[in-house]
Amino acid sequence: MAAEGLAGAGRTDAAEPATPASPGRVLTIGEGLAVLRARDIGSLATVGELVVGTGGAEGNVAIGLARLGTPVTWLGRVGADDLGRRVVRELRAEGVDVVAPVDAGAPTGLLVKSTPAAGRTDVAYYRAGSAGSRLEASDLDAVDVSEYALVHVTGITPALSASASDAVDALVARAVAAGVPVSFDVNHRSSLWTDADAAAERYRALAAQASVVFAGDDEAALLVGPGSPEELAERVSALGPAEVVIKLGAEGALARATAPERAPEVVQRAAVQVEVVDTVGAGDAFVAGYLAERVAGLPLARRLQTAVRTGAAACTHPGDWEGAATRADLVRDAGADPVRR
Repeated sequence: MAAEGLAGAGRTDAAEPATPASPGRVLTIGEGLAVLRARDIGSLATVGELVVGTGGAEGNVAIGLARLGTPVTWLGRVGADDLGRRVVRELRAEGVDVVAPVDAGAPTGLLVKSTPAAGRTDVAYYRAGSAGSRLEASDLDAVDVSEYALVHVTGITPALSASASDAVDALVARAVAAGVPVSFDVNHRSSLWTDADAAAERYRALAAQASVVFAGDDEAALLVGPGSPEELAERVSALGPAEVVIKLGAEGALARATAPERAPEVVQRAAVQVEVVDTVGAGDAFVAGYLAERVAGLPLARRLQTAVRTGAAACTHPGDWEGAATRADLVRDAGADPVRR
């Protein structure tokens, strides 16, 4: 595993305690990022304006859950800077409970997104030595994991640094010990790893402790070798999770659920056809849709149906989370007049 570098020691302000967990509340930890997005098509060498926003996979999932009415807490370090304050402000504005230790020794990480040509998005990360990479297991003391209905982690955070990796392990261990289901989205970032085999081994270890695993077909193949979506889901399931969801992009998704003394349930859904503006954040919105319905106790087919719809909705907006669907969006008739009067 390759950490992208750590800044020198600095004061870390204590985080505000988490809001007491309500029934069905989800807990997620990860990296909060500021986002700079080019407003126009073209190279960053020539475009004239950048739009400021926020992002980060776990925060995107948290906002997606909040918009669907699922109580959710996000925990992550931010820098003692305006960008860190913006990350916290926007999460809270979207209804997310935020536990964010302020690290005075490191800046908030940055994501820069451009559209060099129509239909193409380039993403660059400036996260070496970021506050988010300095997340550590002691930061979890601000929350009582046993009070949550589900814990969600991704494969990004363990790759940021040794301390962030330890924090993920500690959270998963506490959740498993408390009988709290763990959701794991592989979310592989090749730029964070110098060794794909090491990444795969790390992901398999997390998958083995998870109740739900999300993976793109290429990510699943990294864990268990190539195969059809059905084969990939079966092999990932053999690692331990009761539910495996294979994200297939424009082809939709497949979910496989197993239970003792019952035949596996396999459901597949086609993608919802939309005019794609930007796919960044679509996978996170997909995960939020699935988890919202899972926490609500709805069946596998409903979980996957909502997931493909929320994933599609995110593709219609250039922001990382701004296009996340609400319940009202989901019940609108797809054939209705797109103009609300």
